[in-house]
Amino acid sequence: MKIASSLKSLKKRDINSKLVRRRGRVYIINKKNPKFKARQK
Repeated sequence: MKIASSLKSLKKRDINSKLVRRRGRVYIINKKNPKFKARQK
């Protein structure tokens, strides 16, 4: 999982990436390709 200050560029890496908010943090999740996971710092 990458930890980034901005997720905009990470979301564009793959079509299946979704932006979700959990426990006050912003995450990028990708069911088809889990290596694209990211979390906002």
